Amino acid sequence: MIDEVRSLLDQYVAWLKEKTALRQVQEWVEITTPYLDRHNDYLQIYARRDNGGYMLTDDGYILEDLEQSGCKLESGKRKALLRTTLNGFGVRLEEDKCLVVNASSGNFALRKHSLVQAMLAVNDLFFLASPTVASLFREDVTSWVDLHEIRYTPQVKFTGKSGFDHLFDFVIPKSRSYPERIVQAINRPNRDTAEALAFAWIDTKEVRPEDSQAYAFLNDETHTPLSSILDALRNYGVKPVLWSQRESVQEELAA
Repeated sequence: MIDEVRSLLDQYVAWLKEKTALRQVQEWVEITTPYLDRHNDYLQIYARRDNGGYMLTDDGYILEDLEQSGCKLESGKRKALLRTTLNGFGVRLEEDKCLVVNASSGNFALRKHSLVQAMLAVNDLFFLASPTVASLFREDVTSWVDLHEIRYTPQVKFTGKSGFDHLFDFVIPKSRSYPERIVQAINRPNRDTAEALAFAWIDTKEVRPEDSQAYAFLNDETHTPLSSILDALRNYGVKPVLWSQRESVQEELAA
């Protein structure tokens, strides 16, 4: 099993390197990543030298795109949720709406990874398919687990086998009848969000108890996830749970 996971990690790193493109833009280097945003455009970040190290930023793309789509981050609750999400990845928000991290030559890859994952998380967290949607998906999941008195720790970060940090929405501790359960809420179930969770899980499971389990709550209120997304998650050991069928896992999460 270790050799199998190591091979998967090697394939991921090779794919990431092959699909990443660089371009000089004055004092900045534009880094085009293989990750897609909700417009199916490749996410881009920018890096330049800064005080003996490097500054990396999204140049304000994520928040500006959300606001132009009608998703305003003006309420206190949304601002607090944004700060909590960014803090989980060690990313800061500048006054010009740019997401920024600083890196050294020794941790450049880790900090780049954190910035890209923060961009994906913020985009997934705040994008609302309709202005009539009353609440954010993770809030819905939190309310549901609270309603059923499911014990959990929110927003837990684990360092995986690769050295990358991964942030999970909920960790339910081991009980007499069930092992540790790691739960992620995915607002926009698609290939990229599924692959990101799959990599996070296979990278993390090697440093967690052997019998730990992973679950993904998938928002199907506006769009039913493709069967290929569900199969991909299952193939990597993640149990997909459609939000409309959440009661099916209530007992095993509450145990």
